[in-house]
Amino acid sequence: MVKVWFMDNEQETDQRLEHHRSPPAYLELPELYQKTGVEYFKINADDYQNDAILGELRAKRGYTYDDEITCSEKCLPDYANKLKNFFTEHLHTDEEIRLVLDGSGYFDVRDNEEQWLRIQVVKGDLIIIPAGIYHRFTLDSNNFIKARRYFVGEPVWTPHNRPADDLDCRKSYLKHQAENFVQFNQD
Repeated sequence: MVKVWFMDNEQETDQRLEHHRSPPAYLELPELYQKTGVEYFKINADDYQNDAILGELRAKRGYTYDDEITCSEKCLPDYANKLKNFFTEHLHTDEEIRLVLDGSGYFDVRDNEEQWLRIQVVKGDLIIIPAGIYHRFTLDSNNFIKARRYFVGEPVWTPHNRPADDLDCRKSYLKHQAENFVQFNQD
């Protein structure tokens, strides 16, 4: 099961560490959704092609394209720079959908008070990061993750580094955030 916590403000240590506050402060999934709009689903990673929840999500949300990515020092060309780029705070104009097939990592998202929340993902975790939310990704100290990526149509892989507050997706996200994401997936 996914774990979510408020991050410390330590900037000088390894981004792949847990970065808990002292004392640690955790969030439950309903709070994560209310603060950020991030959605979580548990999927059978060993048989994801036949998983009913994933099938329903794909049909309902129109995910027609998917691929697979493996992030590790061995598999990712220019690993150090790629990891640095993934960890740069940015947003996308489309949802970011990731299903972890193996390994683990962290998605960090900003909450409604601009605090960093760290979402630890492991095998079987599927998260949907809304368009317009500032976020970043890093591997954890295991240095390995294999994930399926899902898209509506052809993949759009343009990160917009912060600040990108003038984008329509950001304005829409902030509107939904102010409403605690009550009607978020009904637009």
